[in-house]
Amino acid sequence: MTTKGHVFLVDDDQDVRLSVADVLIHLGYGVSDFDSAASFLQQALRCSPAVLVLDMRMPKMTGLDLQKVLIEKDWPIPIIYMSGDSQSQEIIDAMKLGAVDFLWKPITHTQMIQVVNKGLKLDGQRHEDQLRLKRVAALQQSLSAKEQEILSLMLLGHGNKAIGIEKNVMADTVKKHRARIMAKMEVNSLAELLLLCKDFIPTYGDDQITPQIKK
Repeated sequence: MTTKGHVFLVDDDQDVRLSVADVLIHLGYGVSDFDSAASFLQQALRCSPAVLVLDMRMPKMTGLDLQKVLIEKDWPIPIIYMSGDSQSQEIIDAMKLGAVDFLWKPITHTQMIQVVNKGLKLDGQRHEDQLRLKRVAALQQSLSAKEQEILSLMLLGHGNKAIGIEKNVMADTVKKHRARIMAKMEVNSLAELLLLCKDFIPTYGDDQITPQIKK
């Protein structure tokens, strides 16, 4: 059975966990609930799209502590905080670290669904972007060194004549290289190539021009 996405729910208050989980499960979301940040770190398995609904104040490890650990572990899951008594500085710190939203308890079902969907959409897009970047990187590896140089010049907006002058080759030779590049990158037009490589920055190296993935 497929779900709308997965929600990790971390709160030391069992009543809150059960109430929120029941609503989400009834509406078709996958849910894993944990009574502490430590339990989440020990048991949660990465998946996408997913979102973390996290209590701000918990014993031993707080929500902010968990958020910092997830950043260190390079797990960019969207985080939605919920709390009944947080301080303004805690909320500010959480948002600066990248939290998606903050909800004050008690939380209505409508509020929860809205922010959960927001987080799932963000995570789904992030996952799609990662897959696209991996695909582009793999396709790029099939290019020869000369083709990678010409690809970089193409991404910089150079036409055949300009590339020929830069690389000291005939324009017809550039055309042949471009055709091979388009075939290897599995695109049919320059517009498709530019869209596919939109997250790659062509930069001049010491001896050649090489595409680099944006950070």
